[in-house]
Amino acid sequence: MKNKITNIRVCAFDAYGTCFDINSAARFIKNKIGKSWLTFSDTWRTTQLEYTWLRSLMRNHADFWKITKDSLNYAMKEHNINKKHTNELLKLYKDLQVYPELKETLLYLKKKKIKTCILSNGTPKLLDQLTKKAKVENLFDSLISIEKIKIYKPDPRVYKLVTNKYSCKPSEVCFLSSNSWDVVGSRSFGFQSIWVNRVNKNFDILDFKPKKTISDLAQLKKLI
Repeated sequence: MKNKITNIRVCAFDAYGTCFDINSAARFIKNKIGKSWLTFSDTWRTTQLEYTWLRSLMRNHADFWKITKDSLNYAMKEHNINKKHTNELLKLYKDLQVYPELKETLLYLKKKKIKTCILSNGTPKLLDQLTKKAKVENLFDSLISIEKIKIYKPDPRVYKLVTNKYSCKPSEVCFLSSNSWDVVGSRSFGFQSIWVNRVNKNFDILDFKPKKTISDLAQLKKLI
């Protein structure tokens, strides 16, 4: 039991980068973008996150889809990507590839009688579309979007959406994210958070550490 995470009632999953591959849109048309497709994709993602934080700090909310489009336009200018690919990339972003181990992981949690949800910056419409395409919509008990409060992660009010939804303590929530800043924010709130470190990154130095670190969602079965 030493290596187990115990007393969990809810498993909450970040969506982008954790359940769904954020690079799959650019990868799908990499022959059109060129050899710098991954660097371009990284810029798109980094700018997207920066815009969520800036808008939260400015108290000037725009939903995640507008931020996704704005950050894409910036990344395309930064990397001299032809604007003719804009609509195709946005369409692909609505249909990001699911990580293959997600369904099996959710089925395992269902057998353990643990509630499952997504907690995401994404809009309800985007989350609904992604989970339906991946055929996992029935394996999540709820899809929780920050649009309910119109403030982005890692504001503590976002993580409180889970405890309010399930009438539980923060310590009864296992939160999984591939974003170390998201793990820090949720750990600060009191979640038993797991870092899904798929590409062997270094963890941020922000006072809080993950409860556990795994390289893919399938490893969760060894911890719960």
